[in-house]
Amino acid sequence: MEVPKVFESEYRFCLILWENEPIKSGDLARLCAQQLDWKKSTTYTVIKRLEERGILKNENSVVTSLVSKEDVQCSESREFIERTFDGSLPGFIAAFTRKNKLSAEEIDEIKRMIDDYGQEE
Repeated sequence: MEVPKVFESEYRFCLILWENEPIKSGDLARLCAQQLDWKKSTTYTVIKRLEERGILKNENSVVTSLVSKEDVQCSESREFIERTFDGSLPGFIAAFTRKNKLSAEEIDEIKRMIDDYGQEE
């Protein structure tokens, strides 16, 4: 299943949902007012829009996600690398590390991830 596109403001909304789900729509509207400075009507509009796109469901005023945070992050990162680096993960890593220093812990974690990925095949 292809993960629907989640735009920046929707992603910030989804972070709140993922942290608190299942959650009543009124409670979600209050959290969005506090954390995003949204009006209640904005939250309900976003709920409706995301429900129409299959990202969440709203049954009996209880909102739950249909798409996980990890799935959205994977889809967005894949799209970014395709669009910006012609699909080249090494190209992305080269560009990222050119201006960003990785700690020894980050390097070890990346090596572990690559080793684990190689063992899955």
